[in-house]
Amino acid sequence: MELIDTFFNWDILLRSFPILMRGLSNTVVLACCSIVLGTFAGLLLCLVRLYAPRPVQLLAVAYIDMFRALPILVLLILIYYALPFVGIRFSSFVSALLALSMVLAAFTAEVCRAGIQNVPVGQFEAAATLGMPFWLGMRKIILPQAVKVIIPPLTSNSIAVFKDTALASVVAMPDLLKQAQDAQALMANPTPLIGAAIIYLALLWPLVRVVGYLEARNQRLQMR
Repeated sequence: MELIDTFFNWDILLRSFPILMRGLSNTVVLACCSIVLGTFAGLLLCLVRLYAPRPVQLLAVAYIDMFRALPILVLLILIYYALPFVGIRFSSFVSALLALSMVLAAFTAEVCRAGIQNVPVGQFEAAATLGMPFWLGMRKIILPQAVKVIIPPLTSNSIAVFKDTALASVVAMPDLLKQAQDAQALMANPTPLIGAAIIYLALLWPLVRVVGYLEARNQRLQMR
């Protein structure tokens, strides 16, 4: 009974629910904005990595390698706490958005590169034979085929970004975790933290199953 009152106190959970919902809305907005921005930036970075002049390609490779190796938490702290020393200040939301998007762009670029390079060379030649300009052939022929390969890892990366939004609490952004921590301190009970964990699980577990389905479907298609 003491364990239940401490970690699963229904009365405290109900009282903290509005606070958690405010944090959840901020988390969802941050996650969606980061995923959209990071995905589009990653696709552009991939195309630069593959088809830009050699010096620009090397810059893209350097960016991809650096931001795949740099922990998001370190990048977030640098953006929020270090940049003000040179007169550049961002809000906690913008700082988290930049950190998450920059790292996601690097991972997305590699996923897209693998997908594009998985398309048979003959498809590129067919587009050229039809007289299509390079970018039109890329949009009409190459990318639609590459999407079939890259959707599962892109979905997996998006889930990772959603989970990493919890790091925004480090810069005092009122996301789901930060609101749960505040509610826990206010009510002197860890139940709000358990509530936040349940909300994360309820949102992300179905997405994890979707990724599993997409990966299995992709394997079946490749075996045909």
